[in-house]
Amino acid sequence: MDIPSEPAALRAVASGRVQGVCYRRFTAEEATALGLCGTVRNLSDGRVEVIAEGDRQALEQLVRRLQEGPPGALVAELTLGWGEYQHQYDSFEVVHL
Repeated sequence: MDIPSEPAALRAVASGRVQGVCYRRFTAEEATALGLCGTVRNLSDGRVEVIAEGDRQALEQLVRRLQEGPPGALVAELTLGWGEYQHQYDSFEVVHL
């Protein structure tokens, strides 16, 4: 039986070919499947920002998936920032600007 880890918060910023390749939808589907909450949005400079909260082990699994991305994506860099769980979100949403 898996023992859940402590809750945490994650901010990840992906750069490379991450816009126009369904990276946001991929992220939302993966995060939801892992039971995480948060948001994903395109940034004006071509990067994608992910804010996620939930079980630390699930967040680490999400990071591995974000590094690969969907078919067509090429993640050149994934910058991570970890923080304390704040329970700011009730679901995982794609933010459209």
